[in-house]
Amino acid sequence: MKRRDFNQYLQRSAMALALAPWTTSMAAPTDKVHRWVTHPFALGVASGRPRPDSVVLWTRLLISEQDRTAPAEGLATQPLRVQLEVFSDAALKHRVQQSDIVTDSTRGHSVHAHVQHLQPSTDYWYRFRQGDALSAVGQTRTAPALNADIRQLRIALASCQHYEHGQYTAHAEIAKQPLDFVLFVGDYIYESSNPQYAVRKHSGEEPKTLPQYRERYEQYKRDPMLQAAHAAHPWVLMWDDHEVVNDYANDQDRNYTDPQHMLMRRAAAYQAYFEHQPVLLGPDKDQPAHMRLYEQLSWGKLADVWTLDCRQYRSAQACRDPVRGGGRMVMQCDELSDPSRSMLGQAQERWLTDSLSQSKRQWQLVAQATQISSTSVPAPAGRAYWNDAWDGYPEARKRLLQTVVDAKLQNVVTLGGDVHCNVAANLRLEPNNPQSPIVASEFVTTSITSRGLGDKPAAVIRESNADLLHYRSDERGYSLITVTPDEVRCDFRTTAFPVVTDAVLKTQASYVVKRGKPGPQIV
Repeated sequence: MKRRDFNQYLQRSAMALALAPWTTSMAAPTDKVHRWVTHPFALGVASGRPRPDSVVLWTRLLISEQDRTAPAEGLATQPLRVQLEVFSDAALKHRVQQSDIVTDSTRGHSVHAHVQHLQPSTDYWYRFRQGDALSAVGQTRTAPALNADIRQLRIALASCQHYEHGQYTAHAEIAKQPLDFVLFVGDYIYESSNPQYAVRKHSGEEPKTLPQYRERYEQYKRDPMLQAAHAAHPWVLMWDDHEVVNDYANDQDRNYTDPQHMLMRRAAAYQAYFEHQPVLLGPDKDQPAHMRLYEQLSWGKLADVWTLDCRQYRSAQACRDPVRGGGRMVMQCDELSDPSRSMLGQAQERWLTDSLSQSKRQWQLVAQATQISSTSVPAPAGRAYWNDAWDGYPEARKRLLQTVVDAKLQNVVTLGGDVHCNVAANLRLEPNNPQSPIVASEFVTTSITSRGLGDKPAAVIRESNADLLHYRSDERGYSLITVTPDEVRCDFRTTAFPVVTDAVLKTQASYVVKRGKPGPQIV
């Protein structure tokens, strides 16, 4: 096939938008039907970015050494055409779309299909085919029409799934829940290991290069319970630090690595993230260490949902240790009061301020990676603050909450992860000050598997911060968020650490936020 004919073929395809950045240097794929030695869809399927008329569908061809070296196959180097089928029924009898997507080794043989012209609030089933291999079937669902009167939105809020620290039993339950989408707010993989708490081991060394990050994602993606959760629901995704390296902030890491070298590592990590997730856009072609992930999703007239990037653009942590950077407790730190410091970066802050101020939907859900409410503790000279969370960016936190006040929004609920704790908290312009009005509500989910704080430090934090209505770090799981016109309910679904395969999750506690009344109330 000539290049001109190939480009015309892509333009006619329903996947042209997803493939547009990739067509400039790709050779035409062979039409030969491959007979696979090993199953190429071993990493499963996934969907994401639900909109009223579209979703992103994902898979990745995993080419084994046997297939790479098969005579005359050339699978490791040649472009491959993958067929996608989308159906309107679980029995796969009524096909509504069929398209071909071309992928190659430069993107790890990943497939991203931006499937458009779908109906709102509708379930679809999909599968991929390459040669004689067929993927598992995934189910997804589009968002409702923007003007639809929606009575309920159900979200699984999840975060922090250290592979070594336990089994993904929470994902097995998530897969069975009747959900609209999974909201994952960071630490999908861990670059680091901790043998002290390992119940299963990472393969390979700490990832720093693209092949190493690919290997780490491959290990996580092979987990059958994680695959089940991806196949059952669309996901809305945001990253945190461990997708690159612990406690990184923009181009800084804990070891004070040269920023150019740090950005090279970040570029590899971002590329691997894109290759393994159902997201629409990858790293910037001219700046591969940059990738916009923050977005806004509207769910009918019921809710606006923002996903915020708290790593890529943030200022470095305040009062960093000159030997070991990253997060730590700080006292008497003048940098904390510097108004120029930002958790989100100026551009993202402006975008959020504008879009939050203009929201007219019944609820505003602000999803970001970490905890907004304070966890400061008494210290010999005043109080000590954890500088890697919003406590380390108090002026940025105040600007965010001031936007809520200025826009006269009464129904803002923030959703977070990162800290391996279940948290229900009041949010005020002045944390823990009863004279400062409650302006928003916060729910933070515990980790899927990652170990939490010990009982004693958790107790100190809980007792030192009056805004923390619920704070437990001893159990693992996820949070079920149910939004109706009258309330937002959070059910903390948990089990003991470490999580075992046959663990049974229970409801640790339930809280609701009533319409027009900021602040969670226990059920």
